[in-house]
Amino acid sequence: MIRFENVSVSYDGAVSPAIRGVDLTVPEGELVLLVGPSGVGKSTLLGAVSGLVPHFTGGTLRGRVTVDGRDTRTHKPRELADLVGTVGQDPLAHFVTDTVEDELAYGMESVGLARDVMRRRVEETLDLLGLAELRERPIATLSGGQQQRVAIGSVLTPHPKVLVLDEPTSALDPAAAEEVLAVLQRLVHDLGTTVLLAEHRLERVVQYADQVILLPGPGEAPRMGAPADIMAASPVHPPVVALGRLAGWTPLPLSVRDARRRATALREHLTGRTPAQVTAPHPAPETPSGAAPGADAAGEGAAGEGRPAGKLRRLLGRRASAAPAAAPRRDTGAVATVTGLGVRRDRVEALRRVDLDVSPGETIALMGRNGAGKSTLLSALVGMIEPTSGTVVVGGRTPHRTRPRDMVREVGLVPQEPRDLLYADTVAAECAAADGDAGAAPGTCRALVAELLPGIQGDTHPRDLSEGQRLALALAVVLTGRPPLLLLDEPTRGLDYAAKARLVGLLRDLAARGHAIVLATHDVELAAELAHRVVILADGEVVADGPTAEVVVSSPAFAPQVAKILAPEKWLTVSQVRDALDDGTTP
Repeated sequence: MIRFENVSVSYDGAVSPAIRGVDLTVPEGELVLLVGPSGVGKSTLLGAVSGLVPHFTGGTLRGRVTVDGRDTRTHKPRELADLVGTVGQDPLAHFVTDTVEDELAYGMESVGLARDVMRRRVEETLDLLGLAELRERPIATLSGGQQQRVAIGSVLTPHPKVLVLDEPTSALDPAAAEEVLAVLQRLVHDLGTTVLLAEHRLERVVQYADQVILLPGPGEAPRMGAPADIMAASPVHPPVVALGRLAGWTPLPLSVRDARRRATALREHLTGRTPAQVTAPHPAPETPSGAAPGADAAGEGAAGEGRPAGKLRRLLGRRASAAPAAAPRRDTGAVATVTGLGVRRDRVEALRRVDLDVSPGETIALMGRNGAGKSTLLSALVGMIEPTSGTVVVGGRTPHRTRPRDMVREVGLVPQEPRDLLYADTVAAECAAADGDAGAAPGTCRALVAELLPGIQGDTHPRDLSEGQRLALALAVVLTGRPPLLLLDEPTRGLDYAAKARLVGLLRDLAARGHAIVLATHDVELAAELAHRVVILADGEVVADGPTAEVVVSSPAFAPQVAKILAPEKWLTVSQVRDALDDGTTP
């Protein structure tokens, strides 16, 4: 169905091609998973299938890509719309209408289908994707999983033979991700659709793939094969595969069910051993320069001043002032205290009666389904949203009443969309601005970028980075200031496992130095590796708050793969198991 013949893609000014030497065939009616480290060209390869590369993105495509016989170099995306449906990482960026039914019909209108054909296909798609009850709903009111299903439905109504998806579950909670993957399996099994998707969260999808394409990185040819065979050699692999490698299981398991069947000996081997728990450190941080604790009124503006999202960069202090980096306070009190917090947006009560204390050196994972209120809580902590009721105190200040140039000394936020923080023309310029704004030594931000994602060139434009690379750059920009309280909204979206491991190491080091970290995430594996505490939100309320192992092991939705495999014992990560197997024997 899809044929790559010695394909390479190069962009102007790039040191090396984005992809090179791709020579393989994707069979019809299969779900094929595209994997590889961040920045190896997965999105470029997907774009070459839909015609977006090179017709929309520019660059030079060498070789030949054909989809059902059509050459994508000589056919523009519009000429492939009836054959290839494309869904990007952000479904909201995909929509052009306001309601579900209109969005499903739009693609057919674009290709000029008859009205009666359009009506029938809309009904078929509503039933296929379980969207019938949502047909008249405004898209903006849907959950993340529902929006992703609508995005898929909108490209399905023209009846394409190929569906191309880029990180379809990266922004979804575990339940919503399962909804989307169930839809994809139905398309493959029942309709014979060819699905080609790139995904970093392999623990969610690898067990459903018929074949896997591995883009290993520069200098290595792409490989395609059975999932277990590719995972045995892949530098990126899910925890279930890492556990299988550690235990010496052959063939490697790809699902929790397969691993549980083989884990009897491992469970017996671990009997009587206690996993090393992630516990909050007891740091002795330095006294900060800047305002003294409790100096709230001095930095406050008029009460009730809201800060819209469009002022995010100013709020975070980019170019607002060259404020020196603030270290955590010497006192043992909370870095942030939330009491009875309520936030109402129009008619929606986004948060209600939320209580939360964040201590120095503590890492807290906020979890819950899409729309539960996680991002709203982070926005209240940084001062972007004024509470409807209750109080928020960060570093002795009331965030929404404090000037941004003063608030940036206390808290830094990395939002879901890293582009909100990036506005310079090069990575080097972004880093230089971050060093100046934080009063840090020149090269501090650049060193953080190199630590998170090695190999990014300083003269690269941020828009030319992959989603994961842009996120790493935004993280480095905020981390340069080393704020006492660091807020991260979906920090691993677009990051591969190696980049995630580097991020975990960096955040652990910050916590050990006394920085408090609150991260909103759907990544259960990240929470298991990093969080001392997990707080689960549902419909704007806290429904669980406790040590990570206590909260996630008992939750089918939020338990990591290792916990599911080795239950009922409270093992959370492969590293815990590796540390416990210190006698050199193989279970």
